[in-house]
Amino acid sequence: MARIVLVRHGHVEGIEPARFRGRRDVDLSDLGVRQAQATARRIALQWHPSTVYSSPLGRCIRTAEPIAAALGLSIAVLDDLNDLHYGDWEWRTYEEVRARWPALFDRWFAAPQMVRFPNGESLQDLVARTSNVLRLIRERHGQETVAVVGHSSGNRALLLQTLDQPLSAYWRLAQDPCGVSEIEVSDRDTTVHRFNETCSL
Repeated sequence: MARIVLVRHGHVEGIEPARFRGRRDVDLSDLGVRQAQATARRIALQWHPSTVYSSPLGRCIRTAEPIAAALGLSIAVLDDLNDLHYGDWEWRTYEEVRARWPALFDRWFAAPQMVRFPNGESLQDLVARTSNVLRLIRERHGQETVAVVGHSSGNRALLLQTLDQPLSAYWRLAQDPCGVSEIEVSDRDTTVHRFNETCSL
């Protein structure tokens, strides 16, 4: 049974005002760097994963780097771990989006499974991508532990699949900066042992 140590990237620059960052490549803040270092120490000591996977975006790479360094590993980048593609909403603030797309903005927070972003993705697209990640881990790492560094969106999609929950439950799963979840996956079953832990920070 493969074990996944799932990590959200650390705190980023420009987090206020709230905006749809998506695939804009913003860097970690000084706080985010410290969070990544503390998380790396915990992961190396507690789980000692054999592989470190990351989204291609810099905030995830910067979070994965100290994990890989502590273990003497290189980072394996998976495009399927990329953040949700918000299309025309990308890098706009919540207030800007609410003013231009009021009905769709409200629906995103009330019924996210019913939203496709203008010129972007839907949650169904995100689940299809992240299911590829789960399949890869099952096939390549049957009895190993791997670290996966991603975004709140992709991590939620992975957790919804492992918990067999509907996409309507998307907002029920918190994903804090450098929050750590632990998942066991096999061909027949999945178990979540830890969820969004930040005790090392």
